[in-house]
Amino acid sequence: MPTINHSQDAQDRYFMMLAIEQAKLGLYTTRPNPVVGCVIVQTEEVVGQGFHPKAGEPHAEVFALKEAGDRAVGATAYVTLEPCSHTGRTPPCALALIKANVKRVVIAGLDPNPQVAGRGVKLLKQAGIEVTVGILTEQAEALNRGFLKAMRTQMPYVRLKIATSLDGRTAMASGESKWITSNAAREDVQKIRARSGAIITGSETVIADDPQLNVRSNQLGVLPEKIPSPQIVVLDRRQRLEHSAQSDYQLCRRTDTIYWRTDDLTDLLATLVRDHQCYDVLVEAGAGVAGSFLSQQLVDELIVYQAPCLLGDQARPMVNFNPISLAQQLRFDIYNYEKLGSDLKLTLLPL
Repeated sequence: MPTINHSQDAQDRYFMMLAIEQAKLGLYTTRPNPVVGCVIVQTEEVVGQGFHPKAGEPHAEVFALKEAGDRAVGATAYVTLEPCSHTGRTPPCALALIKANVKRVVIAGLDPNPQVAGRGVKLLKQAGIEVTVGILTEQAEALNRGFLKAMRTQMPYVRLKIATSLDGRTAMASGESKWITSNAAREDVQKIRARSGAIITGSETVIADDPQLNVRSNQLGVLPEKIPSPQIVVLDRRQRLEHSAQSDYQLCRRTDTIYWRTDDLTDLLATLVRDHQCYDVLVEAGAGVAGSFLSQQLVDELIVYQAPCLLGDQARPMVNFNPISLAQQLRFDIYNYEKLGSDLKLTLLPL
């Protein structure tokens, strides 16, 4: 068996974590590109670091190499995603690393994008550069769940968000619902919207609540105007809504709102990836839409904000889903839980 250098492994994990922290700086602004961070290390000293800030702008490796300058020669580069090997709106990063004469490249995970898919690693190895793949892969991939899923399956990563009471109610029977949850919970929703390429809602929600579904928080570390606006999709099978500058509803006054008129949610999700490059999708809608996504097993992540209140059995349910036996129940794994203000946030993954 090969000898494991525990000192080297610990060092690789430490510097990769620094690269992941760099990547997070572009979390809300890179869509549809993945977020990527890079750290250049020379004799255990960080000499350059960078992140990809926006589609069309230089990639993380370019910023890190520029900061490192001549100290990149013989250095180790830590990158959270395989360096690109193709020329798009920017030159290939694998070639930039080769030109800088780095000695070693450590990569968290390979890029499943067909334009890359191992070619970056191949270029580096052909140039005589030592390559290590698989350091903190899970942590790095968590930053790009949508991009990675879309590249692998041509379907987006779907998050369903629900705000509910202790007894699983989302609004009073009259429809009154503002506000069940706290300011802290609503601020957290802004973070999810800012990461989303598209937000799906239903016509019932538009008519009842007239939501904006926009990113407007000033607490994200980046100005709202710097964040690409999520594509709005309204499920409107009965064709009750349409675009009009004089509409009573804010979303209908937007010229870019998509109205989806069929029941085929799988086709909708595939269309969002194929035609709109929307890889992270957030569903913010009523019980009917939520139930449809859940029952069709189209939800990758269920996010529940639970307020410490009771609304009673006449209030509206969180999901329209009616199994006739326990065998048909939907079960989830609690991936994470945290307290936000007075509320509990549960992040759940389908089993």
